[in-house]
Amino acid sequence: MVVDQGGGSTADRVFHALADPTRREIVALGLAGEHSVSDLARRFPMSFAAVQKHVAVLERAGLVRKRRDGRQQLVCSDPDTLQEAHRLLDQLETVWRQRMDRIGDLLAEPTGGDPP
Repeated sequence: MVVDQGGGSTADRVFHALADPTRREIVALGLAGEHSVSDLARRFPMSFAAVQKHVAVLERAGLVRKRRDGRQQLVCSDPDTLQEAHRLLDQLETVWRQRMDRIGDLLAEPTGGDPP
């Protein structure tokens, strides 16, 4: 079942979209080139409508773009949005590394006296 959380920040929408393995695979396929929604639907053990819903979630998150070519809807991934998500994860990693360093510093500090 495709669950969409329409609200929230861009980061919330991106990470919600990437939480699903089918959507991650669609993004990966879209990085390699354009695919029609029909072609994508043939790759997954689900209905065409379910794949369309997954693509819609990815599109709202800015992870893929769709364009029409005649009767086909072509999907490709947007590497800029993925790069923004990567930058956010890098920032979070920096914060946690600083916290871990601080904990290490606190644990290394002398306790003020030797026990008897």
